[in-house]
Amino acid sequence: MPTKKPLIAIVDDDQSMREATQGLMRSLGFDAEAFSSADDFLRFPHLHRTACLVTDIHMSGMNGLDLHRSLVALGKSIPTVLITAYPNENAHRRGLGPDIVGYLAKPFGEQDLLKCIGSALARGTDWQDR
Repeated sequence: MPTKKPLIAIVDDDQSMREATQGLMRSLGFDAEAFSSADDFLRFPHLHRTACLVTDIHMSGMNGLDLHRSLVALGKSIPTVLITAYPNENAHRRGLGPDIVGYLAKPFGEQDLLKCIGSALARGTDWQDR
């Protein structure tokens, strides 16, 4: 039986950031799907397979924090990395929760993102069973 690769979901309304992050994830051997809005991600038929969510905090429509809260309300525990071009200590504190594995200011280093994703994947391998 082939081993499933972790699925990393990227939600960012900035197309260049979304595509760059998706390309990086794929180059590192992950399955990666990118979405331009939180609503698009919530309609993703493979939401249950998502091993880690990387989402921008500041987006039009539903923002990244609200997306995370919606997932929690739906009973979907997805380790999440919050990213932002506008770092703010209040948003950082509000965003902290059991499923938040990172808070990164854009532009962030590849190694910083990988460390967060490593933390997400280390939380368990239940994504393999989804």
